[in-house]
Amino acid sequence: MGWAGIGLTFVLVAVSLGAYGYYRYIESGIHREPIDPGASRPPETGALNVLLVGSDSRGGANKKYGPYLQNDGERTDTIMLLHISPNRDKAIMISFPRDSMVQIPECKSRAGQLVPAGVRQINSAFNEGGINCTIKTLESLTNIKINHFVKVDFTGFKGIIDAIGGIEICLPKAVNDPKSKLVLSAGRHVVTGEQALGYVRTRYALGDGSDLSRIQRQQVFLTKVMEKVTDGGLLTDPGKLNGFLQAAAAAVTVDSELTLDRMLDIANSVKGLTAKELKGITVPVEPYPADKNRVQFSQPAARDFFERVRTDVEVTPTAAAGKPAAPKVSNDQVRVQVLNGTGESGKAGQVAGELADQGFVITGVGNVAATAKTAIRYAKKDAADGPAYGDAVAARLSKAKKTPVAGKVRPLNAQPYEPEAAPAKMPDGPIIQLVIGADWPGVRVVSTIPDSLKDKVVDSTTDPCL
Repeated sequence: MGWAGIGLTFVLVAVSLGAYGYYRYIESGIHREPIDPGASRPPETGALNVLLVGSDSRGGANKKYGPYLQNDGERTDTIMLLHISPNRDKAIMISFPRDSMVQIPECKSRAGQLVPAGVRQINSAFNEGGINCTIKTLESLTNIKINHFVKVDFTGFKGIIDAIGGIEICLPKAVNDPKSKLVLSAGRHVVTGEQALGYVRTRYALGDGSDLSRIQRQQVFLTKVMEKVTDGGLLTDPGKLNGFLQAAAAAVTVDSELTLDRMLDIANSVKGLTAKELKGITVPVEPYPADKNRVQFSQPAARDFFERVRTDVEVTPTAAAGKPAAPKVSNDQVRVQVLNGTGESGKAGQVAGELADQGFVITGVGNVAATAKTAIRYAKKDAADGPAYGDAVAARLSKAKKTPVAGKVRPLNAQPYEPEAAPAKMPDGPIIQLVIGADWPGVRVVSTIPDSLKDKVVDSTTDPCL
């Protein structure tokens, strides 16, 4: 659903400047709401994080889907976070099961009254405090900053799918589900409108009735939407293009900062990204002890996953003006001593393990006096090649690149580090000191999806019938 809105940005970047006035007209039809989830928010990392929500409102044209909630707001039938890497070369669609029991922070209700914090079902945040409470809740749970949001309801979703000519699905068995209004035989079908909506909504006809059982189906469906928008000839067919733009504009509600100019900026940055780079993954969950029909985030798996997404920050070293680029040093050539200046027990060992996993040779760990600033240091005698070795460490840190500095510090205590596996060959280059300060940004991960979750990944090639 949200990919249709993001797909709109891909389309806009491909149009000629002569059509700019027309697209201004299209843009003026998009509904907008301001983002104001509060002052305390996670930092920017260079990634683009877009919250995609499917509203289950029964108001207006949606009242035929059931009488409840017509006078009781709306909930998020689907909650996804689209994470596009800082280099704009890969994307992950993270699904949050709507049955998840989570800590919802204090929010303002739609009427402006305070709603107290508490453990509740994640999709109730939207009903209680709208999109701002949903954003505040997700940011508090993940510490990932959300840059924009795209919301679509049932009727809008149908319009978008109709405009792109439908999506091919495959049913492993025949379906006759009065609740989702889906009636189809087993096998392959191209679904539009009501059938498409029924396919992504059904819980009991396909699966075990839980939200988890339909999330993978939704993710596959949306990657196919993305594929059709970007690779399906939409840009070369003026009639389809016009229909899609009008349907997308009418269907979505976005934040006030997602203007046409911002869409064009995003589109320019991601124009090389296709559906093949989009992967779907569900936040790891486990049964909620107090209610067998609910789930909770599984720890530490969920924390590890969020940290990987949060630290997905690409740092590309650049040579100073007038100076040649330094020779690249591989991780396995670098010896590192990790020193903890945060006061947090065990921090040096934790970071050493993360760096060792990425090929660095850890020579030791220890502690230093409390420091506010993280630093990468090399011995003054190693001024010739110390910066290049220090840059290899700096490239693995999140946020802004740290510049290695000359001069080491004396640790308060130090001890050897015992790796799980000894290096094949001990490097002989300079030893780099990594001093962890209070501003520690974290180690940038190689992959945003942990190995433990690799079997949960879906993409446009995932076939429900195989």
